[in-house]
Amino acid sequence: MPPAGSWRKTKVISPLPVYASTFEGWDDPLRSQYPLQLFGFHYKARTHSSYGNVDVLQAACRQEVWINPLDAEKRGIKNGDMVRVFNLRGEVRLPAKVTPRIMPGVSAMGQGAWHDANMTGDRIDHGACMNTLTTHRPSPLAKGNPQHTNLVDIEKV
Repeated sequence: MPPAGSWRKTKVISPLPVYASTFEGWDDPLRSQYPLQLFGFHYKARTHSSYGNVDVLQAACRQEVWINPLDAEKRGIKNGDMVRVFNLRGEVRLPAKVTPRIMPGVSAMGQGAWHDANMTGDRIDHGACMNTLTTHRPSPLAKGNPQHTNLVDIEKV
């Protein structure tokens, strides 16, 4: 990747604090198929993916997808139910955490979970690695993977 000083700034980056429409954002037509925005957050049991293999931490802090009660009710999902979180790029399976601490239309997963899928079989990630669902398209400014710009749907398994 070229040094940051040589990056060309695009029209999507404003010097003023204004709303900027983005790919897989609230106004993306893909929301008709994948209506939930998926955010990644730093998880309390890991430092990125470090310590993801420590069984005591896995037992104390389960990898879960957060979903608002209104969205969960529409999908017949109750707290602790095993769900599939999916989009065009992949699918992960993990328990649901139904909580009003997240807005309707939004879901969230702790980042850093270890990928665990049979890549010659069904390709379903049972480790619930968020990167299974993220795009390889870099974000406009950071030129990194966009952990907060993912559209998904969630269904009870």
